[in-house]
Amino acid sequence: MRHPVLLFAIIGNLLIAGPSLANDVNLHKHTPEEIKSVCEKAGGSFSQDSAGYGCGTDCHGKAGTACTVFCKPDQKCVAQVTGGRRPRHVIDALQAPHHGH
Repeated sequence: MRHPVLLFAIIGNLLIAGPSLANDVNLHKHTPEEIKSVCEKAGGSFSQDSAGYGCGTDCHGKAGTACTVFCKPDQKCVAQVTGGRRPRHVIDALQAPHHGH
């Protein structure tokens, strides 16, 4: 399934968001199938076109663009996260950390 508007939003967020709003974090290379699978588990929306593929969530289990991962073919993926987080895995980038009280 293709969602060009979401992909455009993910790319736009990665390109124009100010450093105070988000961190770009490099992740390992992942196939479109791997990103789609993790995206579904995180409740996000997967998109793919000739520029690459990615996933966006609201960071809380629904589709959105607050937490995103974007991958270009045969390159490392980039996650965009807020709050100075440094996720090491795609699922961690797409979900806000759970804080126990």
